[in-house]
Amino acid sequence: MRLLILGGTEFVGRAVAVAALARGWQVTVFHRGRHEAPEGVSVLHGDRTAPDGLKALAEAACDWDVVVDTWSAAPSAVLRTAELLAPRAHRYGYVSSRSVYAWPAAAGLDENGPLVEGAAPDAEATDYARDKRGGELAAMEAFGADRSLLVRAGLIIGPWENVGRLPWWLNRVARGGPVPAPGPRELPLQYIDVRDLAEWILDASEAGLSGPYNLVSPQGHATMGELLDACVRVTGADAELRPLDEGTVAAAGVEPWTDLPIWIPRGETYDALHGADVSKAVAAGLRCRPVAETVADTWAWLGSLDGEPPLRSVRSHVGLSPEQEAALLPDVPRGPV
Repeated sequence: MRLLILGGTEFVGRAVAVAALARGWQVTVFHRGRHEAPEGVSVLHGDRTAPDGLKALAEAACDWDVVVDTWSAAPSAVLRTAELLAPRAHRYGYVSSRSVYAWPAAAGLDENGPLVEGAAPDAEATDYARDKRGGELAAMEAFGADRSLLVRAGLIIGPWENVGRLPWWLNRVARGGPVPAPGPRELPLQYIDVRDLAEWILDASEAGLSGPYNLVSPQGHATMGELLDACVRVTGADAELRPLDEGTVAAAGVEPWTDLPIWIPRGETYDALHGADVSKAVAAGLRCRPVAETVADTWAWLGSLDGEPPLRSVRSHVGLSPEQEAALLPDVPRGPV
């Protein structure tokens, strides 16, 4: 299989490239050159936002079986690229988001749920949800619905994460001592290991699947307690998980999801972020590795880095400040900073 990845050097795109290389696929990555591409790929450089930014793609003397696109900004960049590639590629896989569903997304929502009004396919950047839906529309406009795969991913974690959610928990647990542990422990989580996402995208592309698919783990695959326990085990830290209920968290002025990454208390937002129906993707071969494996491999990746993990500048800060942690655990002695 001949694969073109639009991106291919960070998080999801990198995972797709590594998985495809392991299958013996011929992989080309088209990117701006800001990050090193995986060893073994062919490289084309260009900037999709620049007037002549697709020149390298236009002049490439090859066609592709599959295109995978992870673009998250203006739909117009998806449309321009997809229109250029439509005569030269068989299928277009667009990594979208469950954010395309109209808010609030009800628990158990499948791919037929109501959607946000997407930005026009030729529009410049608006907001994340409308842009992702606009990207879906752009892919289908250029390739047609029967050649477009819309991968509506939820929370993505694992090695190469450039958002910082699981890395924050691992680094905080590694420092040891009392650690805020929002609960309840048995709170189910829905997420997708980036490598499982990549493998599913390649399987689905090879099988010729089209249309939208929710891509997160099945409900009950892991719990908040299991994730935090795994962080303690793999770091080997002398850490004490201090259980916190949602009332304590709210009283301290701490925000779920951002200040305490991954965690959301039960309610409307929890249903939207951790309550997706993924039966369609499971029927199409989705397999999710144990949470302990995801946590261990992410910790190993962090240990292999020379410096801090990469973070996307467009993402908001994640994790507790020292002041917020002190508010959550007021009985813990604080030394000089």
